[in-house]
Amino acid sequence: MAKAFDPSKFRTALTKSITGMSAGFNDPTDWISTGNYALNYLISGDFHKGVPMGKVTVFAGESGAGKSYICAGNIVKAAQDQGIFVVLIDSENALDEKWLHALKVDTGEDKLLKLNMSMIDDVAKTISTFMSDYRDMPEEDRPKVLFVIDSLGMLLTPTDVDQFNKGDMKGDMGRKPKALTSLVRNTVNMIGSHNVGLVCTNHTYASQDMFDPDDKISGGQGFIYASSIVVAMKKLKLKEDEDGNKVTDVRGIRAGCKVMKTRYAKPFEGVQVKIPYETGMNPYSGLVDLFEKQGILVKDGNRLKYTDPNGVEHKEYRKNWDGAMLDLVMKDTDGNKLVEQLEEKLVNTPKQEEEI
Repeated sequence: MAKAFDPSKFRTALTKSITGMSAGFNDPTDWISTGNYALNYLISGDFHKGVPMGKVTVFAGESGAGKSYICAGNIVKAAQDQGIFVVLIDSENALDEKWLHALKVDTGEDKLLKLNMSMIDDVAKTISTFMSDYRDMPEEDRPKVLFVIDSLGMLLTPTDVDQFNKGDMKGDMGRKPKALTSLVRNTVNMIGSHNVGLVCTNHTYASQDMFDPDDKISGGQGFIYASSIVVAMKKLKLKEDEDGNKVTDVRGIRAGCKVMKTRYAKPFEGVQVKIPYETGMNPYSGLVDLFEKQGILVKDGNRLKYTDPNGVEHKEYRKNWDGAMLDLVMKDTDGNKLVEQLEEKLVNTPKQEEEI
């Protein structure tokens, strides 16, 4: 009689025989907030999640769009608050300790390792060496680690350096996109089954295609395909005071964030997040616009109205929809159920009979 097939033995033998392979699903168990509820929701489908560990997330945008603020500031701080050790790779030589402290980032050696690197190959070797040592650790001793690269666009290839030394300023436009793709693709395979994440910033450039006006992300399409989440950011001027009144001088930036790719929510959704120079980002920024777009908040005269699950109506002027009021809406409308609730409301609304 033939021996019964034992899937567990087959799985164990297979994973032991092939280095770098794991069996089973690698759904994220740890998420790191971006510091903004609306952006968290558009990325992950949940107001309190954000970017996942075990995946690669890219924030791309023009200079001054708020990429470093969100990635090297908000995400790093949120990771540290969750006990995640951060390796911050600075290729722009721009992340000063004083600036990080202003964003409440702990720069202590037990919380953060800041590395200054300019070469793609060195970044790849650093991640590869770390992951090799990480896999050799007993599973119970493996820490949660987040790599943050600011930015991919400033990383160089050996050809870039060689040409610069020779006074040749053509740049390495051929190898660099391939090297960036290889870096991200290999990192995805290395970290997928571990509590290690990678968050990167990158640059964008204006599109020359009149039929596709969205800004293009530098480095080619290859690394975008390998990333789990890609957020495109655009810099807009903020000419409002703290009460939302229009002013003539620039008080900060409005970061236009559009989720170009995500595996956890509906892609190509966007939100504008305000980042005032004086006070920094308000975590509730953009939520009112998001709830209006979803049909959760509706105009009622000169106010915005929310009807809770018990049928109680809450009306406030737009500027009063913040803090506790928005917490109420988020609590009532769990992030993953926003669309379901709206669809249910539409289905249950009786259609008006046509007049004969």
